[in-house]
Amino acid sequence: MRTTPITLLARRDAALWSSLSPKAEGAALSPAAQAVAAFLRQHGASFFDELVAGTSLLRTKVEEALSELVALGQVASDSFAGLRALLVPAHERKPIASRASYRRRRGSSAGMEDAGRWALAHRAREHAVERDEAVEHVARTLLQRYGVVFWRLLEREAPWLPPWRDLLRVYRRLEARGEIRGGRFVAGFSGEQFALTEAIGKLRESRREAESSALVSLSGADPLNLVGIITPGPKLAALTGNRVLYRDGIPLAILAGQEVQFLQAVAGKEEWEARKALLRSAVETRRFAFRGGVAGSDSSAETTA
Repeated sequence: MRTTPITLLARRDAALWSSLSPKAEGAALSPAAQAVAAFLRQHGASFFDELVAGTSLLRTKVEEALSELVALGQVASDSFAGLRALLVPAHERKPIASRASYRRRRGSSAGMEDAGRWALAHRAREHAVERDEAVEHVARTLLQRYGVVFWRLLEREAPWLPPWRDLLRVYRRLEARGEIRGGRFVAGFSGEQFALTEAIGKLRESRREAESSALVSLSGADPLNLVGIITPGPKLAALTGNRVLYRDGIPLAILAGQEVQFLQAVAGKEEWEARKALLRSAVETRRFAFRGGVAGSDSSAETTA
């Protein structure tokens, strides 16, 4: 299963991100999607069973129409349950039921009734956003994500984000104001580097900490999958089914295509523990994806001593 791209952001920042993101090309809607959109436009926010009854379409056709409209950013749901329901395979979904029936069996697997109401999404007014404001917002967001930023670190970020030269101007300005620090925080990389003040303190603490030999397993879709980018070894594709195993911050092994590849020499019990941590995490990720979690969006970490 490939990673489903999902963005979480504060509603107040929607216009900033929308002004930078690529504009969706005008795609012709299918007849079913047109019917669902027209019903929502006329009746407002509606539950799934109301859409089925109001459009006189089969349940599967309404699901396909909602998937199409959501992908184009034209329709939104009251909760994450709507996204979960659309991403869960059809055979895993609950059969259609009334809202009263849904309340009686709330704990069962994800279904379209769990989504609450569907409504047309209101796009933020992009013309009111200055590009400089949007670029600074992205620059600050990247700092909050990584603590330290430099050009190589951003290799896995979306290609439509501002280029490094634009971000660099913002970081230099923030450094001149005393809001962030510039310097050489990560060895082995050319170019300017910038860091939050609190991140510098944490970096110094980590250097003083004794090695714990703890194993931390992350999804390949996690932003901390930087294997082959800022650490040695082959790159690991940012897919949910892939895993990377860290030991004391150093990549120890990766799981790709159900095959474990060790990046450091290990033997005996250590190798067995590493394999167990990777494979168990991969199984739990798949279970989460298909039983109530947002399929394809898992970036959870598991830590073992």
